Amino acid sequence: MIEPGKSTTSNTVRGPGVLGRAGTVPLTIGVEEEFLLVDARTFRLVPAAPQVLATASGDPTQIHAEGTRYQVEISTPVADSAARLREDLTALRRALAKAARAHGCRLLASPSPVVTVPGPLHLSDDEPRQREQARRFGSLTQTLVSCGRHIHVGTLDMDTAVAVANRVRPWLPTLIALAANSPFWDGRDTGHASWRAMAWSTWPSAGLPPHFTSTAHYRRSVEALLGSGAALDTKMVYWDLRPSGNWPTLEIRAPDMSPDIDGAVLQAELARALVATALRELAEHRPDPVVREDVLRLARWRAAHDGLEGFGLDPFTGAEVPAADLAEALLDLIAPELAAAGDLDHAAKALAGLLRDGSGAQRQRAAFARRGNLDDVLRLLADETEDF
Repeated sequence: MIEPGKSTTSNTVRGPGVLGRAGTVPLTIGVEEEFLLVDARTFRLVPAAPQVLATASGDPTQIHAEGTRYQVEISTPVADSAARLREDLTALRRALAKAARAHGCRLLASPSPVVTVPGPLHLSDDEPRQREQARRFGSLTQTLVSCGRHIHVGTLDMDTAVAVANRVRPWLPTLIALAANSPFWDGRDTGHASWRAMAWSTWPSAGLPPHFTSTAHYRRSVEALLGSGAALDTKMVYWDLRPSGNWPTLEIRAPDMSPDIDGAVLQAELARALVATALRELAEHRPDPVVREDVLRLARWRAAHDGLEGFGLDPFTGAEVPAADLAEALLDLIAPELAAAGDLDHAAKALAGLLRDGSGAQRQRAAFARRGNLDDVLRLLADETEDF
């Protein structure tokens, strides 16, 4: 198992207790998932979000618009168990897929558009803000046509969320590798397992968050983004990990969107157990682990490049190790909290299946290799998305 390094700083925790411990409040989970809309026959992007959303059944706060009209999004209710989260994800995906089919579309759980996005870019109905974003950031807005999975873990007050973030961030590269599902972009193989992670990090307000020495430091960092023009507002704080701007949660934004619900549940289980582990360590007054910023940034790139099938960097030592070993080290670290939540058996089986069957990126490349046709990749993604 990979052991965290020694520490130079410490934080105290205020807020909810550790998941599953006697006399404490269990941590909750919620997931936001973004999807592309493609023509059911040609598999090309279509700006049909307004029509699909108008006919989709369900709570409009749970099925709603995203940044462009090529995209739609679901937001699950707060769940206290992985089983409940699975039920909510299945119901919301099914409702959205049905509405898409009614308009000649299919739902695509794809982090990247795979083929070239047709121009001009069709922005969402938040026109004034979107136009200003396009004016200020130019071609960067093309990367809005990408889909991630955002995992919320709560309930956490701001001080606790900031302190926990410092302990979760070393494992962000491993979460990226586990979810890697975007090797193709703009009609070509990018040479990366998660090109979305690379493309999205070109935004000045995205990528790895800083290590925060305090909540005041976090607030100053956000103010610097706004004051420098790097972000229009707090909605544009695109870090891989952040205290949510709307909810009392820690929001993990790094993973790619993946088609299978089992992968979504695994990511949520791992995220919640990581937060629970951090809370326990904070309650025990353990200092933050030492992680070199340059090593962590390299680890993030290597995870996006190699995905789960290649190598990664140990975030604590910088040593090159198989990405599968990093994934298993993460599972070992958080196993007590997974067990306390009743998630250990599923997480272990899901991870073993992923290591056996390959990541989404590997499955996409295998589909393309059969005929050299990207339509086969798009069809695979559509079929897996609708495999409820």
